Amino acid sequence: MLMQLATLDTGDLGHAAVLSSENELLDLVRSGLAPDAPAAVKDILGRDSAMDAVRKALNSLAALSEDERQSLRQSGALVALESAELLAPVPRPSLILSVGLNYHRHLAEMEGTPAPALPSAFMKTIASLNGAGKPIVIPPQCPDMIDYEAELCFVFGRTCHNVSADDAMDYVAGYTVANDVSARDWVGDVFSATEPFPAILAWERNVMGKLFPGFTPCGPVITTKDEIPDPHDLLLEFRLNGEVMQSTRTDDLIFNIPEIVSYFSQWYRFEPGDIVTTGTPAGVGAGRKPQVFMKPGDRAEVTLEGVGILSNMVVAG
Repeated sequence: MLMQLATLDTGDLGHAAVLSSENELLDLVRSGLAPDAPAAVKDILGRDSAMDAVRKALNSLAALSEDERQSLRQSGALVALESAELLAPVPRPSLILSVGLNYHRHLAEMEGTPAPALPSAFMKTIASLNGAGKPIVIPPQCPDMIDYEAELCFVFGRTCHNVSADDAMDYVAGYTVANDVSARDWVGDVFSATEPFPAILAWERNVMGKLFPGFTPCGPVITTKDEIPDPHDLLLEFRLNGEVMQSTRTDDLIFNIPEIVSYFSQWYRFEPGDIVTTGTPAGVGAGRKPQVFMKPGDRAEVTLEGVGILSNMVVAG
């Protein structure tokens, strides 16, 4: 039974939900079918008893009559995925870590940037998290160079600190997808500078352009690890208004998930529900000639094999 978890936007911290075989989300709090399941997705991940409670809820749902299911729909406890109001699958992780410079072909399009010897990453704010279906709001102070970055993400299910690459996957609970939305207004100043541009300032401005509220749409679901045999062989795509802009299999990653976990866990202590984005492939707007950036009215869609489609409309701030 496919296990995919989401968080329904219920006006508070949200309710954990599980996706049924009929593409409907069962509210684990409101439905009454999962009395032993935690109310938050991050408290389900990596816990065998909690996962068992969710499986029992899915089995109970499958055994219901159509009239009983209709009653759940009328109460709001069973909602079609396509019409559900969603938060990010884990709305308030303790940490969002974003790995950069991690696809060979992306570095090639960025004027031949060499592959790094070690993984590189930065932290993103919780306020930047956004749910599937929620708008991406363009900041009025930098409206003209809003880029997209489709990214495979993994989510921790156990506390993880200073672990080896051999053991790293024991701490991963599942996978989701994100759009690392980026205001590129800093790019012009860096590349048009007639004198050396301070490296630390260039990096800082790059990161700051990714931290606006809602600039990390994530979801719609987390697919549990056991459902995806090899996360390094998935098709990852980004579509802008239906046009494919990025399309790469995740075997183009420079550093794989065990390497990322092992390297960064030397310093960070990851907790259940923490999210790591693993970098973006070739095809970003800033790397195109001519460049392509998102505008109000655009639809941004990230698709990851085994997870689904993250769709957001772009609106003016």
